Amino acid sequence: MKLIIINGPNLNLLGKREQNIYGSLSFEAYFESLKAKFSDISFEYYQSNIEGEIIDCIQKHGFSAEGIIINPGGYSHTSVAIADAIRSIETEVVEVHISNIAARENYRQVSITAQACRGCISGFGLDSYVLAVESFLLKNNA
Repeated sequence: MKLIIINGPNLNLLGKREQNIYGSLSFEAYFESLKAKFSDISFEYYQSNIEGEIIDCIQKHGFSAEGIIINPGGYSHTSVAIADAIRSIETEVVEVHISNIAARENYRQVSITAQACRGCISGFGLDSYVLAVESFLLKNNA
């Protein structure tokens, strides 16, 4: 199984920014542990702070990967273009958020991009990514 993880703006600063919300581990370090935990899965990781590059990555992998896990960051609440890109592909997409967006500021509580995804996992820290991977495993074994 091939899964693509796409992280949006500011997620390159995990481990440095707002550690009280996002923790002290960088995504790169976490990604290594995720690959070790699911050694039978082929993972690719992409991060960009640029909306168009995220759309390009969705389109690039949206017809070949078995799944995409996306954390659009702040674009979750504003990007019709990313939501449209997700709707335009065949590959299923699961959105993740490290924090519980439903418990945050009002403007963070609605995800435009999640509306285009198979599901959304929020509030379990970096383990939100583990739960997303497991959702693809469950679907493949069903």
